[in-house]
Amino acid sequence: MADITETIQTEKSRTALSVQAGFLLAGLLLLLLAPFFFYPIFLMKLLCFALFACAFNLLLGYTGLLSFGHATFFGGAAYFTAYTVKEWGLPPELGILIGVAGAAFLGLVMGFFAIRRQGIYFAMITLALSQMFFFFCLQAEFTEGEDGIQSVPRGHLFGFIDLNSSTNMYYFVLAVFLVGILVIWRFINSPFGMILKSIRENEQRAISLGYSVARYKLGAFVMSAALAGLAGAVKSIVFQFATLTDVAWQMSGEVILMTLLGGIGTLIGPLFGAGLVVVLENYLATSEFPVTIITGIVFMVCVLIFRRGIIGEFYASRLGRKLGFVYRR
Repeated sequence: MADITETIQTEKSRTALSVQAGFLLAGLLLLLLAPFFFYPIFLMKLLCFALFACAFNLLLGYTGLLSFGHATFFGGAAYFTAYTVKEWGLPPELGILIGVAGAAFLGLVMGFFAIRRQGIYFAMITLALSQMFFFFCLQAEFTEGEDGIQSVPRGHLFGFIDLNSSTNMYYFVLAVFLVGILVIWRFINSPFGMILKSIRENEQRAISLGYSVARYKLGAFVMSAALAGLAGAVKSIVFQFATLTDVAWQMSGEVILMTLLGGIGTLIGPLFGAGLVVVLENYLATSEFPVTIITGIVFMVCVLIFRRGIIGEFYASRLGRKLGFVYRR
């Protein structure tokens, strides 16, 4: 009897893996063919914000830390990349690496102070430090104040791939996006990621087991900041500018909204949430009705109906469980 039960469970697992692999391949195929059917700039914006939301979810969904300051890393990396590419004449790949390194450093500094507190105190410290960085960007000469850094050249990737071509630019952004998602997936499924989840569930028990909780939190904070910086750096190359909008507190609120809509603690949820918000902003931009009100209504509906987020509810549903998806939040 036990052998029969084990065999049934094995068959179910294989079926679930096959279904998930099918979804993955279909998604990759859709992304590869998307620029032939949709506006490439819109798709690149969606990919940048999807990576940004996934980076934020790494901190909120898997570590349990709510940050109101992630715009610092997103916009800071955009400024660093835009300045080095435009003023120093660096190739885009080096500019992006500098942006990611700058975001990681900002994450190290901000995280050093913020992780000493928990809950709302942690969130308020990140917000305060983020606002300090915002006013620094407003006053600093290299950011060019309210005008921002404009006319950033896209250049040639590795010296021979012309990024002024929308097609080339799109597939470069797609490659960066996929690498970022792969890094996040590997991170959360590593022993380090498992410890972060244990800290999220019961921090005192993790401490009693001998883990240095502060170091793990700081490591997650820096990793999240670096990946958010990667999204911001690529965005500055795509749109060829970096402005105060990228470091404003509204940007931090927007990425929180994206993550909650899709479902925290899921890898796909923030992707879906970012897509929903970007699509609403794009297609309602010319509408006389304020986009923020529409977004707010969608958020209210999702909070009332989809308590786990849209993808989280799907994972927890009977269909989701049959397909092998597990919601562990």
